[in-house]
Amino acid sequence: MDAPESAPGARVDVTPEAAVLLRRLTGTHGPLMFHQSGGCCDGSSPMCYERGEFRTGDSDVLLGELEIEGVPDPVPFWISASQYAYWSHTHLTVDVVPGRGSGFSVEAPEGVRFLIRSRLLET
Repeated sequence: MDAPESAPGARVDVTPEAAVLLRRLTGTHGPLMFHQSGGCCDGSSPMCYERGEFRTGDSDVLLGELEIEGVPDPVPFWISASQYAYWSHTHLTVDVVPGRGSGFSVEAPEGVRFLIRSRLLET
């Protein structure tokens, strides 16, 4: 994994490999968003949607916006409040690996899936 693209103080970043995929997916689908929920199965993987296809609400926290070179709009990264309670002390990095994830996430037909890598926040 190469070094992630990050902004100072960011809580969420993206690997260069994930950035390449996000540029391609944005070209196909338009503006995108992520949502990270809790739970079993694919509920523990970040889901990537066309912006507005997943409704966020009071039970979600906007963790940050991914600014990716070549993507005109920042990609918001939402996390469920319950999942945020578990991961509030971590920095998240969106990565991509071979394999099939959920059919609801826009990368599913690409034969890859997004995943989260985490590390403790530096104090």
